[in-house]
Amino acid sequence: MPKLDEVQRAFIRDNPFYAVLTTIRADGSPHSTVVWIDEAGGDVVFNTARGRAKERNLSRDARASITFLDPGNPYRWISVSGPVELTDEGADAQIDALSRKYTGGDYAHHRPGEQRVSARLAPDKIDAVGL
Repeated sequence: MPKLDEVQRAFIRDNPFYAVLTTIRADGSPHSTVVWIDEAGGDVVFNTARGRAKERNLSRDARASITFLDPGNPYRWISVSGPVELTDEGADAQIDALSRKYTGGDYAHHRPGEQRVSARLAPDKIDAVGL
């Protein structure tokens, strides 16, 4: 199983660049959406909420791909594909940490009754340019 090297891990961890997550819909077609990501222990982590398309798709089919691009240099990017594990544990703290990385403050869009979900993508395939 491939592993992110330290340069790739730091690229994800240290930069608040937006990523594109692609999951698989029930009909087999791709569903892509922009997400905040981070790196933890060599995995790519992100967050969603119960009932959203990302969560529904990943609960049914855990395969996903994330592409993370430096907006200042389109020849500096990484794409990571693999299975995603979902958990409710620590999800509220994770969305706040991601928000601090991307906006400088805690997540401001909590909705009453919303259940956040932490997602962890373990790399099966890694493609990178400029790293």
